[in-house]
Amino acid sequence: MEIFFSQRRIVEAAPFVVSILYLQTYKEEFRMAIFKGAGVAIITPFHEDGSINYEKLDELLDYQIAHSTDSIIICGTTGEASTLTEEEHLDCIAHTVSYVNHRVPVIAGTGSNCTRTAAYLSKEAQKAGVDGILIVTPYYNKATQKGLVEHYSYVARHVDLPIIMYNVPSRTGCNIQAATAAEIVKKIDNVVGIKEATGNISQVADLMDLTQGDIDLYSGNDDQVVPLLSLGGIGVISVLSNISPETQHDICNMFFNGDVKGSMELQLKANPLIGQLFSEVNPIPVKKAMNLMGFEVGPLHLPLTELEPVHTEALIREMKKFGLKVNE
Repeated sequence: MEIFFSQRRIVEAAPFVVSILYLQTYKEEFRMAIFKGAGVAIITPFHEDGSINYEKLDELLDYQIAHSTDSIIICGTTGEASTLTEEEHLDCIAHTVSYVNHRVPVIAGTGSNCTRTAAYLSKEAQKAGVDGILIVTPYYNKATQKGLVEHYSYVARHVDLPIIMYNVPSRTGCNIQAATAAEIVKKIDNVVGIKEATGNISQVADLMDLTQGDIDLYSGNDDQVVPLLSLGGIGVISVLSNISPETQHDICNMFFNGDVKGSMELQLKANPLIGQLFSEVNPIPVKKAMNLMGFEVGPLHLPLTELEPVHTEALIREMKKFGLKVNE
């Protein structure tokens, strides 16, 4: 298995020679990144009655692993975690860990607007054997920057897992400012990364400057993978990967291997399709796309509803242009 390290963790395999300056500049404890490349923010398939379709989930997990996905992110926003009961949430995480069986890393979304709930879900996910957890900022509450530091500190004290912060203010109403994210990473050993979905490239640049690259940066926006990789990012947590897992994997791999032009061209080719995957709130369009492709992933949980016809037409058009098979 190939082992990847973030900038903070780059140590020559042999001999292990690290300069005094390096030791003074970065944390003494070096840890592997949870994953590098493209992780899928996987949907949760449902039966018509709204219960989780575990047989279909197994099919999707096999499909993702067979098509080059580098990590599974279960029960995130795309997985409709906010509409699952706690029992469903934890059962889905445990099932995924067991079925994936170490073929790729599994990261569980265990965030909540209630800090104690986030800590509880995270502890249970650790018991299930996840490789890391993804913690969204508290939504609705609109925590202050001080509150964010305390929130992540509290959750981190309750688990022995690497934690990725999830910054998506368009959905939560709460932005982890660059200085705050840098403070959290420097202060809390097991907070190691951030899924950045602000769309604000300047803020991301500030974060990487303030941390001297001492953070695992993942793009949370499918249309901005290459820009974030150019700032020191190590991958993406992707919605697009649900229907085209090789695309984001290849965008990352080409960039890592020095083919920046090829990576950029593939990013630009995918962007019109990505735009249609966000024509309505995620995961409405991507679930529609998967059903159009014959995956039969079932309905959405209310309050999410079926994609509007005008958006469905545009989605089908871009899927076909991208070369995806559509069963109309």
